[in-house]
Amino acid sequence: MNKVNQAQAIVIYQPLLHQIAYNLLRCKADAEDIVQDTFVKWLSIDQKKIENTKAYLIKAVTNNCLKHLQALKKKKEEYWDSIQLSELVVKFKESDFAHIDFEKELSAAFKVIQAKLEPLERAAYLLKEVFDFDYEAIQKVLDKKADHCRQLFSRARKKLNDESDKIKISLPDTSHLFESFKNACYLDNAADFVQHLKSDIAGALQKKK
Repeated sequence: MNKVNQAQAIVIYQPLLHQIAYNLLRCKADAEDIVQDTFVKWLSIDQKKIENTKAYLIKAVTNNCLKHLQALKKKKEEYWDSIQLSELVVKFKESDFAHIDFEKELSAAFKVIQAKLEPLERAAYLLKEVFDFDYEAIQKVLDKKADHCRQLFSRARKKLNDESDKIKISLPDTSHLFESFKNACYLDNAADFVQHLKSDIAGALQKKK
């Protein structure tokens, strides 16, 4: 040890380490856990191998915080990749519409769907999963046979459940489509949203020509 014993080091460096961890994580509970885990690991190793205890603890806490943030990021990505939008819509209808944070969650989930699915897949998935359209109704909206609509929905669900298909692309501006979707959820009326979906599909077809 560098002039102080283990107990003294904990008393001396704990406030500094807590501050460093909190600055990185912005969560008091997580910061306390990281510092505690760092001290536990530090106490279990050979102290003679550490030339500078303060520098070692600072580096260890910093690294542990960065690993924690990376794990949270990965967990969040996996959450959005496997999200069932219908679950968010139920929460959306039951929540105060003024809760902006929740609207951001809904928007993030919608962007995942927007990024991963083709317009026809997206329409089939949203109409079936969120608004509970049957395939007869969906085929009328999309002007496709019922079996084709089933395939579109199945393909869409598979893409959304495929965690290897990470979003690494620039998301398009879908504010108009999301606003229509949000209103449909809030008002429990998909009529206007169906028209927006048709326009979305027509626009995609036009670009391919």
